[in-house]
Amino acid sequence: MVNVNTLAPETTERAPSPRSAGPAVNDRGQTRRRRRQAVVAYLFLAPTLLFFAVFLILPLGFALLLSMSRWAGFDLGDIDPVGLDNFTGLFADGSTFLAPILTNTLLFALGTVALALAGSVLVATCIDNLRFQGLWRTLYFLPIVTTVVAVGNVWKYMYEPGGLVNGVLNALGLGSVAFLQDPDTALPSVVVVQAWASVGSAILILTAGLKSIPESYYEAAALDGAGPVTVFWKITLPLLRPSLLFVCITQFLTGLQSFALIIVMTKGGPGDATNVAALEMYRQAFSYGDWGTASAAAFVLFVVVLVVTLVQLWIFRRKGEDA
Repeated sequence: MVNVNTLAPETTERAPSPRSAGPAVNDRGQTRRRRRQAVVAYLFLAPTLLFFAVFLILPLGFALLLSMSRWAGFDLGDIDPVGLDNFTGLFADGSTFLAPILTNTLLFALGTVALALAGSVLVATCIDNLRFQGLWRTLYFLPIVTTVVAVGNVWKYMYEPGGLVNGVLNALGLGSVAFLQDPDTALPSVVVVQAWASVGSAILILTAGLKSIPESYYEAAALDGAGPVTVFWKITLPLLRPSLLFVCITQFLTGLQSFALIIVMTKGGPGDATNVAALEMYRQAFSYGDWGTASAAAFVLFVVVLVVTLVQLWIFRRKGEDA
C-alpha cells in the first residue's frame, strides 16, 4: 500500500512570523528617536549658535570684507573694494607694520612668556614646599584681579626718574634709567610689567600640575640618592609638561594680543619703540579712519597667532607630549 504522504510534494509554506518584522520596526523606531533627540539638541544649542553667528561669524565676515575694501567707518554705502591692496600695503617698502610693529609684537610675546614661565615655575615649586599654600597663591594672584589701567599707572610712576625703581638704583650707587623714555629700554620695561601681572594665573596652573605628580616618584628618587636639582630636571619638569604647554600657549596668545597695558604706559612710544599690532589696528581704525588697513592687520595677526600655536603644539608633541 502506497503511502500518499511520502509521494505527495510538500506544497504548503510556513506563514511569516510576526516576529520577523521586529528588527526592521525597531530600526525605524530607533532612527525616529535619534532624529527627535537631534532636534531637541539643536533647539537647546540654538541660543548659543545664534550668539556665535551674531557676535563671531557676522563680524568675522564683515572684517574680511573690510580687509579688501577702503572704508572710513561711517556710511556702509562708501565701502570701496580694493582687492588685496590693504595687505600689500602692510608689507610695502616704507611700511612700519613688519618692522618694527610686528617685530615688537613677537618680541613682547616672547619676553612675556620667558619671564612669566621661568618665574611661575620657580615660585610654584617653592610654594609647593611651604605651609599656607593657599595664602601664597592668593597673594600672587592679586595682580590678575587688578585692572590693567591700575597696574599700568602704578608701574608707570615707579619707572619715573623719581620713582621707586630709580630710587633703589640710586641707593645702590647706580644712575637713574629713563625706562619708558628711552627706545632701548621702553619695550623690555613693559615686558617686565606684563610678565609680573600674568605670573599669578600661571602659578595656579603649575601648582595644580605639581599636585598631580605622584609622590612615589619622589620617594624612589630619594631612595636612589638623587639631589633636588636632579629631581627637578628628571622628574618634576618632564611630568609638568602638560601644564607648561598650556601656560606657554595662553601666555603667548595674551602677549600677541596685548593692547591695554601698552596704551596706558607708553601709548606705543617713544616713536614706535613699543608699538604692537593690536595698538596699530586701533590707531588705523579709530585715529586715522582706515578700517580696511586695520582689518587687514587683524587677519595678519590671526595668521601669526595660528602659526605660533601650531608650532608650539608640534614642538611639545615631538618631545612626547600628546597635547
